[in-house]
Amino acid sequence: MLARRIKIPKNKFQRLILGWALIIGGLVGFLPVVGFWMFPLGIAILSVDYHFARRLKRRTQVWWGRRAERKANS
Repeated sequence: MLARRIKIPKNKFQRLILGWALIIGGLVGFLPVVGFWMFPLGIAILSVDYHFARRLKRRTQVWWGRRAERKANS
């Protein structure tokens, strides 16, 4: 799996603001400037501080890995 590094704020308050802003922007992804790509990025940033986001991120990673493995074996 390819690991990527994203620079996120070191301040917890800034991470929370950025993460929630990205999630809210992702929910209105049908608008021209924002997109649905913002939702998973917000979850990834919130996963640093919130257990529910960490669990959701991990479940998504496992699901995506199994999906890729099935496609590779087909």
